[in-house]
Amino acid sequence: MITTFAAALNTGLRRALEDDPKVVLMGEDIGRLGGVFRVTDTLQKDFGDNRVVDTPLAESGIVGTAFGMALRGYRPVCEIQFDGFVYPAFDQIVSHVAKIHYRTRGKVHAPITIRIPFGGGIGSVEHHSESPEAYFAHTAGLRVATPSNPADAYSMIRQAIALDDPVIFFEPKRRYWDKDDVDFGALDRGEALPLDRARVCAIGTDVTVAAYGGTVATALSAARIAAQEGHSLEVIDLRSLSPMDFDTIEESVAKTGRLIVTHEAPVFAGLGAEIAARITERCFYHLEAPVLRVGGFDIPYPPAKLEKHHLPDPDRILAAVDRSLAA
Repeated sequence: MITTFAAALNTGLRRALEDDPKVVLMGEDIGRLGGVFRVTDTLQKDFGDNRVVDTPLAESGIVGTAFGMALRGYRPVCEIQFDGFVYPAFDQIVSHVAKIHYRTRGKVHAPITIRIPFGGGIGSVEHHSESPEAYFAHTAGLRVATPSNPADAYSMIRQAIALDDPVIFFEPKRRYWDKDDVDFGALDRGEALPLDRARVCAIGTDVTVAAYGGTVATALSAARIAAQEGHSLEVIDLRSLSPMDFDTIEESVAKTGRLIVTHEAPVFAGLGAEIAARITERCFYHLEAPVLRVGGFDIPYPPAKLEKHHLPDPDRILAAVDRSLAA
């Protein structure tokens, strides 16, 4: 079935609501409006306003309420309307949601999924194009995941909601309208990749490119261009940012001898730095060149007319490929 990324998420949320009466959706304008990106369209009409709840504009209150509900046996799914709006809820997430399982020596779970549209590329105004994933990946007790395509959007949101762990679920907003053929039946029959596994989505021999979220499509574009120039790139969609599937990255780098990591977030202290350090430790004798990073610049997110210069594009990835092959 041909479906968009946003529609696949909608279907995944619908199936979760059907499967478990304890699943509750919460967020600003997610009910009658169907969310800013229409990801929750028609769900309140079909499941009622007790299970698809329009909340006040108060992110700390949304997550705090969800935390209390989780302690009483519910599985709340919160929508943070835009990435830059998550910070008022930051204390609730990192001080309480992330720590309750450890604090109670495993006796209490917080099965909360926090959906966050993230990244740029849609010409938004200030506070609407952030990449805060490193904050949450750094926090013990949280799972952090991000799909890059409609099939993963469907399967990963269902897996996240079913987990007893809290999951920060980043949705690359510039991919909401991407379309692909999704076999929902096959995914329901168990053919979906586990939530914490990376996927090799293009096989190559010369350079490994690791990406996630919105930059996976960018990396695949770079791989197609590189093939025309005689270079073979292996592209890995990380999918899970915490825990991270370093084994898949290591296996690829052992073959190619080179690694480039790309993400929209600024390079300084971003996830690319952690990946570079880990792979240097694990693959030191396989590496033919230093691990390189291609990301956003170390500036606040720029105005819409300048964002194309800020976001990694195929040319910047291919420039890094040239540097790596020349080393």
